[in-house]
Amino acid sequence: MSSFTADALAHKVAFVAGGTSGINLGIAQRLAAHGARVVVMGRNPDKAAAAATTITAAGGQALGLAADVRDYAAMEAALQRTVDHFGPIDIVISGAAGNFVAPATGMSANAFKTVVDIDLLGTFNVFRAAHAHLKKPGASLIAISAEIADMAAWGQSHACAAKAGVDMLVRTLALELGPEGIRVNSIRPGPIENTEGMARLISPEAKRDFLKWVPLGRLGQASEVGDSAVFLCSDAARYVTGTVLSCDGGFQHRAGVIFKA
Repeated sequence: MSSFTADALAHKVAFVAGGTSGINLGIAQRLAAHGARVVVMGRNPDKAAAAATTITAAGGQALGLAADVRDYAAMEAALQRTVDHFGPIDIVISGAAGNFVAPATGMSANAFKTVVDIDLLGTFNVFRAAHAHLKKPGASLIAISAEIADMAAWGQSHACAAKAGVDMLVRTLALELGPEGIRVNSIRPGPIENTEGMARLISPEAKRDFLKWVPLGRLGQASEVGDSAVFLCSDAARYVTGTVLSCDGGFQHRAGVIFKA
């Protein structure tokens, strides 16, 4: 019998890295709506507090924390605060990301490294620091990836490389942590409305033409990615691990070089 109900995550504790805006805030809001107590973490303390307030105003339980996923000690401290506040952790979402459009020969080595450090090293730091605080068995880890993990895209060498690493890290951790009863999966959001990523990658003027690349003919909503996360963290997905789930309106089947100027 499916356990994917309105209270599917009741009594669970969730930690959402990068959860102060955009897709990750949408995920945090959906987790809270299904009963989870949520910690939203980002680099800016004001944004973290505002995100937590948004969730509590809607009837959820939330705490905002400020930390940088590139700083392992800071992640250890944030996760310890999560446990001190809510108790052992059931759900960890690693969604912090950086991106911009630039050809490989037009960016510095430091610019490339920055995106890899936020996306890939950051995901490792979040999951590694969380491990000691997870409920075992039963914990669920989710990385937020992208279709460019295995789809080359103009001006995205840094993000393509980082997200490919994220998805392989997920598959490897699924092997290593499965015997502990910990599930590890990845979600690849497609083009999502009202996000910083879309604002950076697609101009308002190009939006209409861009939609021809999406078979469902529209941009997605952060709440729809959140629903994918709710499924993966719930008992309805209790036999799902090492999986990359696309939530993209079919975008993966049509796109490729669309970011080329």
